[in-house]
Amino acid sequence: MCKWSQMSHDGRMARRTGPDRERWILLADVARAHYVEDRSKVDIAAQFGVSRFQVATLLKQARDQGVVTIEIRDPRRPSRDDDLARMLGVERVQVVDVSGTTEIEGTERVGTAVMGALRQTLRSRMTVGISWSRTMDLAAKFLPDLPPCTIVQLAGALQVPGSGTLPQVISNLGASPDITTLPIHAPLVVDGAATARDLMRQPEIAQALERADGLDLAVVAIGAWQAGESSVWEKVAAADRDEALAAGAVGEISGRLFDAAGDHVATALDDRLIGVRYDQLRRTPHVVAVAHGPARAAAVVAAAAAGFVTHLIVDSTLAEALVDLLETLDDES
Repeated sequence: MCKWSQMSHDGRMARRTGPDRERWILLADVARAHYVEDRSKVDIAAQFGVSRFQVATLLKQARDQGVVTIEIRDPRRPSRDDDLARMLGVERVQVVDVSGTTEIEGTERVGTAVMGALRQTLRSRMTVGISWSRTMDLAAKFLPDLPPCTIVQLAGALQVPGSGTLPQVISNLGASPDITTLPIHAPLVVDGAATARDLMRQPEIAQALERADGLDLAVVAIGAWQAGESSVWEKVAAADRDEALAAGAVGEISGRLFDAAGDHVATALDDRLIGVRYDQLRRTPHVVAVAHGPARAAAVVAAAAAGFVTHLIVDSTLAEALVDLLETLDDES
């Protein structure tokens, strides 16, 4: 089966402005005419006043920029996505091809996939939790229009070079008057437990964290507990890092640490975090988790072992590392 999925101008396109928006609309229009309406390049060229060679170029750009994605499900051979889903015990795995891209371009492709998954999974009146990550920051450019729902910020933000804050992402998601947003205007990590308690008693933050008890859907990022693979790692002291490693931590989601079995690793850092608890995530019926880069393979396997990830989105470099790791673990068992 060949499945076409688009982010186009039919209410699900990325929110862009100016010439960038006009170009995106053109790519979406041309892609829709060719892939959905099955019209010839000659016919499309006549409609848009371009040559058929330019139509071919526009279609390639639409694929390269994620306006249209192609998914082929051959019944004779399970896809890599299906194989990974089976090996990890996850309902669905989505592999995003990032070959030939820069780091930012690859992350944007992954972010586009996350936004597409959000739009596909979200139903009217759901309560949806969104966690902070660099990928989510970049994905803010590709936010789809959503049905009426409640958007809950799951954790405070971390300021890292080149990124904004999740409250802005929450604000973008809540542009529609039909969408209620519950932001957390606080950092993810604070200096002391008393400060964290004081912040979490603030009505707006308390309301957001309370709603995390009843999420229908959560969108989170998986980090590996090591240098360069976790924004939280970079913001805490060496003593915090070492304590977590000694306790068996291999990964984190919004600063909540977990071990190779997917179980929560409790450390003193927990008391200084402003965000969703690990047990709240485990009770959420639908969790879209995103990760990229081969160094996060062990953390992704551990998160899958926890049992709450239902839809996993990874880039192609991480997918290859996951297959290698899972085959090694299978040989050792």
